[in-house]
Amino acid sequence: QVQLVESGGGLVQAGGSLRLSCVASTRTFGNYAMGWFRQAPGKERERVAAIGPRGTITYYSGSVKGRFTISRDNAKNTVYLQMNSLKLEDTAVYYCAAGPFTTEFDYWGQGTLVTVSS
Repeated sequence: QVQLVESGGGLVQAGGSLRLSCVASTRTFGNYAMGWFRQAPGKERERVAAIGPRGTITYYSGSVKGRFTISRDNAKNTVYLQMNSLKLEDTAVYYCAAGPFTTEFDYWGQGTLVTVSS
């Protein structure tokens, strides 16, 4: 069982930046692919970014590519999501996830709310 705890959400003005963090409670963090998902009210959950176990493989959705950067520090059991040039439509609850592949996730965090204001 892997427990994931996100932090770093909050209120930010459009055009601003936030960095989300997710700490995993596992001794085998380096074996997991990690991902960030988001869900806005009334919308389906969206895979925003993902990163392979060693950090050499990354994925970004078209809606965030060029603005968001996913990274990980295996020594700290932590994955990050740097979000720049935030837009109103980035408002959502952001979830961290862990799994065997960048397209398959078994463990989920509780989510952190990001609100972008005009």
